Amino acid sequence: MSSLSQLEPRPVKSSSNTQDDIVYEHIFDAILEQRLAPGTKLSEEALGEIFGVSRTIIRRALLRLSHEQVVIIRPNRGAVVAAPSVEEARQIFAARRVVELAVTELAVQNATPDSLARIRAMVHEEQAAFARGDRGTGIRLSGEFHLELAHMANNTPLFNFQRSVVSQTSLIIAQYEVGHQAHCSFNEHEILLNAIESGDKALAMQKMTEHLNHIEAKLNLDGDSASTDLHVVFSGIAKKRRGR
Repeated sequence: MSSLSQLEPRPVKSSSNTQDDIVYEHIFDAILEQRLAPGTKLSEEALGEIFGVSRTIIRRALLRLSHEQVVIIRPNRGAVVAAPSVEEARQIFAARRVVELAVTELAVQNATPDSLARIRAMVHEEQAAFARGDRGTGIRLSGEFHLELAHMANNTPLFNFQRSVVSQTSLIIAQYEVGHQAHCSFNEHEILLNAIESGDKALAMQKMTEHLNHIEAKLNLDGDSASTDLHVVFSGIAKKRRGR
């Protein structure tokens, strides 16, 4: 269970990032880490206080997230984190299967020693996070593993679509997963990566299908669950700002 105040800031990726880029990344990461519950109201005023920026900047970040369908902007009522219905969850998983298989095929075709080494290091980070009990970081790295595969595939439209369905899947898992297991096994990631490195497209696509089946099998598409208090989810940012 979490809320908006617990988010520890991640390193800014580039000094050229705008303020709304930074806000966008923090909220996106909070969704990937399942620290933002589906249905959480995203108050522009509260987020502006947390990040120390104007409501205009918050509005731009929320609009970007709405384009990825992880935030819903309701006229005259503000923004909320999306809460996919059971039917929407099934549709999102069906779409993810299509895009993941396309990504996997292209990843096999376009993998390089450098890209394989980078993603293998990410798998090791993911394993270490779960081993030390840092489930939020482990879950985020699980999602980023799939985004890195899409980057390896070297297809920008596929990457953009993958980014949306991975974050939507994280919301579905927060809402419907049975128990609190790591939904994305780093062992399966290692197996999948080995298949990609082997150059065997059929094997890699088979392993991806098995992996997605295992993720979906852990869901109870009748159920409910994360936190809705913005100040709790983003507490790390608030503390950092007060300590300046």
